[in-house]
Amino acid sequence: MKEKWEIYSQNHQIQKMLSQQINISLITSQVLINRGITDPEEAKIFLSPQLSNLHPPLLMKDMNKAVERIIFAINKKEKIIIYGDYDVDGITAVSVLIIFLREAGADVSFRIPERDREGYGLNKRAIKEIKEQGISLLITVDCGISDYEEVALARDFNIDIIITDHHEVPDRLPPAFAILNPHQTNCQFPCKHLAGVGVAFYLIIGLRAELRKSGFWKNQAIPNLKKYLDLVALGTIADVVPLTGVNRIFVKFGLDELSNTSRAGIVALKEVSGLSNSIIDTEKVGYRLSPRINAGGRMFQADDGVRLLTTDDALEAERMAKKLDEKNTNRQQIEGSILKEAISVVEKDRKMLESKIIVLVSKEWHPGVIGIVASRLVNKYYKPTVLFFLKDGKGKGSARSIESFNLFKGLIQCEEFLENYGGHSQAAGLTVMEENLANFKTHFEKVVDSQLVDEDFIPRLYIDVPVNLEAISEKLINELELLAPFGHGNSPPVFIASKLESFNFKVVGRGHLKFKVKDNKRIFDAIGFGMGEFIPNPDHLIQVAFTPQINNWQNTRTIQLKLKDISSDV
Repeated sequence: MKEKWEIYSQNHQIQKMLSQQINISLITSQVLINRGITDPEEAKIFLSPQLSNLHPPLLMKDMNKAVERIIFAINKKEKIIIYGDYDVDGITAVSVLIIFLREAGADVSFRIPERDREGYGLNKRAIKEIKEQGISLLITVDCGISDYEEVALARDFNIDIIITDHHEVPDRLPPAFAILNPHQTNCQFPCKHLAGVGVAFYLIIGLRAELRKSGFWKNQAIPNLKKYLDLVALGTIADVVPLTGVNRIFVKFGLDELSNTSRAGIVALKEVSGLSNSIIDTEKVGYRLSPRINAGGRMFQADDGVRLLTTDDALEAERMAKKLDEKNTNRQQIEGSILKEAISVVEKDRKMLESKIIVLVSKEWHPGVIGIVASRLVNKYYKPTVLFFLKDGKGKGSARSIESFNLFKGLIQCEEFLENYGGHSQAAGLTVMEENLANFKTHFEKVVDSQLVDEDFIPRLYIDVPVNLEAISEKLINELELLAPFGHGNSPPVFIASKLESFNFKVVGRGHLKFKVKDNKRIFDAIGFGMGEFIPNPDHLIQVAFTPQINNWQNTRTIQLKLKDISSDV
């Protein structure tokens, strides 16, 4: 789908001030401004983040209560269970708590619900089974904030629950012993967009500090929490939270750990992903490592992911990694089949093509992959999209949204038709009884239609700075690399250059367009991945939206423009 180009307003006064005070180019200064950074000290921290910049854990509401309760359980040898979600965020969050609590000598186990049989979050059957196991402390990760009745049942069974979650907070909070969630009212923690693993990691920061203060570690080595950041980075990147603030620090240092880790599970995971001895960046996490961890939960058994990430046995890690790799291949095949079917249904339904939403229901689709397919449909049609797997009279749905529509708030307006729901502005899970599906679809479309205008259904390509090609240099590219790691909330900088000649066109690889662009003074190679069908007219001047990068081929470094879009320069 063709994107609308939007160029950020250029603030020359603040550009100049930042450039002078922290010795960076005007172009990089404007990129920082576009990301909401206008203070020189804040800019210095952004360009050179340190672990010492992390906020104190006690700023998070209920942190003291949670820490004290867990330490009491450790000292009294109580049975503790970690209860998580089945995605990468949940799996890594379970793993960091399991590893830390084992290091502290706790009697700890974990449980992740089966996606198809139990669904997301706590359930009453699980609570009853946990009670029968003699467990007295349950810690949720990446779930629990919407599970009022389940938490109340646990309380009736004399099980204390500590909720660690990052999803939107409902009006009625569960009656838990303690709740760690930055979205809570009166929570003073500055970073509101932690992933679930980020909240869990802050809990172990608080735990380690209090245990250290009490002399707990006097007879053993104090756990090095920096070594946990490989797992924190995995979950943070996979959950597509903004890579700013605390998340940026986690990911920057976590990528170093991932690149150099000796953790058996990560070593094995990199091996099956073709990344042994590779420098790991956010793209490799998002497209190579995370899908394999996710495959277990999507294909019903997320426990494999936790076992992979928590084992010290290299042979066991190798076995688990190969198993997850096979599941991921299976997942890809199923996903492709469902996507093809979904597109066929949409394309044959004129009313759906003209509608402002897509809602599809099937009894045949695999519930573990419909969220990914919903994302693919949003990319293709750019509409809020909900896919349901229908079983036993109940539709379990995964929803994805577009930039202009807050999905969670939209579902609040549809809650009379929902059994339950939860999530974020751009992604959510929901359950609807079969008899309410039609009413939900009708009402959801009304909600979307009332909030959005036609322009909202056109995706945006945000341009940081208009430039001449002579401004693009290796020095500038190296400076822009200080803005990494890139991801949601901190995209790679995009520039626009106009009045360019274009020539030497060829299609390379799997449909990638490669050619040269020239202005008055400079010539650069340009490559557009997947853009082989869009060869410009060489007789017309063009403008290109691009990210500059260094192409290192056969030990030769050249500047290359990685294209985002091309248009005629009229």
